[in-house]
Amino acid sequence: MEDNDRVNGDLNANMDCQSTGDPQLDKAVHQWLAWDRNRRTRAQLDSLVAAGHLEDLRSRLCSRMSFGTAGLRAPMGAGFNRINDLTIIQSTQGLYAYLCRYFADFSSRGLVVGFDTRGQEESGCSSERLAKLTAAVMLSRDVPVHLFSSFVPTPYVPYAVKKLGAAAGVMITASHNPKEDNGYKVYWSNGAQIASPHDKEILRSIEQELEPWSASCWDQELVDHSSLRTDPLTQINSCYMDELASLCFHRGLNSSCPLKFVHSSFHGVGHDFVQQAFRVFGFAPPIPVPEQKDPDPNFSSLRCPNPEEGESVLELSLLLAEKENARIVLATDPDADRLAVAEKSDGCGWKVFTGNELGALLGWWMFFNWKESHPDPTDTQNVYMLATTVSSKILQAFARIEGFRFEETLPGFKWIGNKIHELSKTGNRVIFAFEESIGFLCGNMVPEKDGVSSAVVVAEMAAYLHNKNLTLSQQLHNIYQTYGYHVAKTSYVVCNDPPTIQKIFSRIRNFDGDGSYPKSCGGVQIVHVRDVTTGYDSSRPDLTSVLPVSRSSQMITFTLQNGVVATLRTSGTEPKIKYYTEFCAAPGKSEVRQLEEELQKVTAALLDEFLEPEKNNLVPRLA
Repeated sequence: MEDNDRVNGDLNANMDCQSTGDPQLDKAVHQWLAWDRNRRTRAQLDSLVAAGHLEDLRSRLCSRMSFGTAGLRAPMGAGFNRINDLTIIQSTQGLYAYLCRYFADFSSRGLVVGFDTRGQEESGCSSERLAKLTAAVMLSRDVPVHLFSSFVPTPYVPYAVKKLGAAAGVMITASHNPKEDNGYKVYWSNGAQIASPHDKEILRSIEQELEPWSASCWDQELVDHSSLRTDPLTQINSCYMDELASLCFHRGLNSSCPLKFVHSSFHGVGHDFVQQAFRVFGFAPPIPVPEQKDPDPNFSSLRCPNPEEGESVLELSLLLAEKENARIVLATDPDADRLAVAEKSDGCGWKVFTGNELGALLGWWMFFNWKESHPDPTDTQNVYMLATTVSSKILQAFARIEGFRFEETLPGFKWIGNKIHELSKTGNRVIFAFEESIGFLCGNMVPEKDGVSSAVVVAEMAAYLHNKNLTLSQQLHNIYQTYGYHVAKTSYVVCNDPPTIQKIFSRIRNFDGDGSYPKSCGGVQIVHVRDVTTGYDSSRPDLTSVLPVSRSSQMITFTLQNGVVATLRTSGTEPKIKYYTEFCAAPGKSEVRQLEEELQKVTAALLDEFLEPEKNNLVPRLA
C-alpha cells in the first residue's frame, strides 16, 4: 500500500459534493467527507454520488457494522458500514473508552495488535495500515501498544495477550473471506474473543466516539517513534514454539518419518510459521506450494481463499503432492487459524477430510496420548473436550465410553475460548476443542483455533499411524467402529437479501400455524426442536435452551425420530444459510451406505421443505 501522505488527502477536497436528492443520505455523505482523511475512500464516495448509486450509498452509509462470530467484518471501501481508515479509528476510539472504564490499569497493561496480509489498492487500505492506525489511536492517548512488526497468524494475538498480560488484543484480518473483505477481531484479557456483554458495550462506546479525536489518530508513522510502542514478534514467536513442543509426543519417530508432507499457506501468513513448527517436532519441513507460499492480497491462484471448500481449492497442492510422492497435504487458510487435510488413498485418488472427520481423528489422538501419561482412570474427571453445537457429536461418544467430560457451545470459537477460561477457573483442563468449519485447538496453549499447531499435530499423528501400517482414513474407520459411525453432511446456500432470510426463518417458526414448528422432515417425525434465537427447547421440562440466547443470528436445530440431528443457521461472517445434518449410530453398527442414504434423504428434505431454494432464489454451494 502507499505511504501515509499519498493516501491521506486534502480535507477540503470534495466537500462541495452534489446532492443525492435524499436529505438523510446527504447528511451521511457530508458527515463522511467531514471526517475521512483517506483521499481514496473520499474519491470512492464522490464517484458514487456523481453516478447516482443511491442504494450502494445507503448500504455503505446508513448503517454500521456489528460484532458477529468473528468480530467486525465487511468489504473494504468507503462508508460507515465498511472496513476503512475511519471506521477502524472509530472502532478503536470506542474500544479505548470501554477498556478505560473496565480496567483501572489499562494504561499500564496496554493492547496487542496484529495483522494479516490483506490489502486493497482502490481504497488505500491494507491490514498493516489499519493495524498501525489502531495503534496510533491508543498511542495518542498514552496507552502502550504491542504491535507486531510483521504479519502473524491470528492465534498469535490472543497468545500474546495472555503472555504479556495485556488488557485486550486486536487482529486485523478477514481470515478466509473473499479478497474484498477485511475485519477487526477483538480479544479480551483472558485471550478469548469478546462475547456478550463486552461486544454490545464496545459497540455502544463506538457510537459515542465517532469523530476522530485528533490528527494523531491518522498518523500511522506514530508507531515508528513512540516509546510506548513495542514489537513482541521475536519474544512471542519464541515462546509459542517452545510451548508447542508440549504437544509433541513422538519426536524420535518424527525425525525418521518417511512420509512427505505438502503445505499451502493460501497466499497468507502461514508458510514460515508452519515450517518452524515442523522443525520443533523433529520433522523435515513440509514441501511448500510455490505459487501460494508468499503473501498475495489478491489470492491470485485461488477462486476462493477458503480451504474448507475442499478439493476444488486444493488443486495445486494435490498436483504438487502427486509430483513429489507426498501422501499428506496440509492447507492453512490466509490467517492460519484453520486447517484442511487431504490424504492419498491407495488406488482411488485423494481423500479430503471434513472438519468433523478431522475432529474425530484429533480428538482420538489427543486423548490417546493424554491417557499414555495419565494411566489412572480417576485423572479423567477433570478432563474436557469441547465442540460447537453444529459440529459432530463424535466427542460426546468418546466421552461416554472413555469417562472424560464433554460440553457443547454455540457456533464460533469465541464461545469455545470463553468456555475454556470458565472451566480453567474450577481446575478443569480442556485437551481438545473443535468446530466443523476446520477449526481445531490441540491442548490449551491459546483459547482460539490454531492452524499452525494443528498442522504439525496432524503430521505427527500421520507419522505414528504410518509406523503402525495405518493411514488416517483407516484409523478414522477404526474410531467409528469403536465409538459408532457419525455420518455428517455440511453445506450452505447463499442469500444476499437479509429480508428473505428473515422470512424463511419466520416461516419455519410458524410452519403449522402461529408459533408452531414443523412436525416432520422428509416424512420422518421431528421429536425435538431447539431454537437458540428465541431460547426455546422442546426437549427440556422448562422449554428453555441451555445454550445462551443469540438473537442477532438465526439457528434452529431439529432432532428426528430416526436419530438424525439437523441444524439451520445463518453465517456470522458471510451471506449464507448453513445447514448441518448428522446420523449418530451406535458402536458396532456399520451399514454405512444405509446410514448415508437415510441422511441424504433428510438433508434434501430439510433444504426443499424448509428453505425452498427455488422460490427464495437461494444460490447453492459450488461443487
